[in-house]
Amino acid sequence: MIEKDDLLIRLMNHNDFDVMVKWLNDQRVLEFYEEPPSNFDKVKEKYGPRIEGKHYVIPCIVEYKNQPLGYIQYYKIQEDELKKYGFTSNQNIYGIDQFIGETKLWGKGIGTSMILLMLNYLRSKGASKVVLEVNKNNSRAIKSYKKCGFKKTKEITNELNLMECDMTGVLFN
Repeated sequence: MIEKDDLLIRLMNHNDFDVMVKWLNDQRVLEFYEEPPSNFDKVKEKYGPRIEGKHYVIPCIVEYKNQPLGYIQYYKIQEDELKKYGFTSNQNIYGIDQFIGETKLWGKGIGTSMILLMLNYLRSKGASKVVLEVNKNNSRAIKSYKKCGFKKTKEITNELNLMECDMTGVLFN
């Protein structure tokens, strides 16, 4: 789907359920991804319809040097979320969520690179803005998002902020 240097973002498939179960049972990953620990059936139930195109969220696996290292998903922001975020209409606004599941690769700039790749891809789809929710205590992610051009725009809850990247006129490497 998207490739640059040692990074590949590809559509998730049914063969990825096992690695998702592994990642979604790592407490370091779950600390900020905000999902309960998972098992094969739960992963299949949640991500199966997404893989099959029966859900608006598009799930992707990120590979680094041909090995799965994380997850990223993208989606057009739905009407209820537009209102929650304070947008009046959908001007091609996308959301992304992601994590690096291989914690030994944290802090190496790979997360920033994968987000920049996804931003380039969403620009090619006509995205005017990309938004994400981030835990206020996830300083490593916030630092990465800022490097990618995201700015805090709204406090959603006591724990979550909305960050937004305006895609107009921004160039990503």
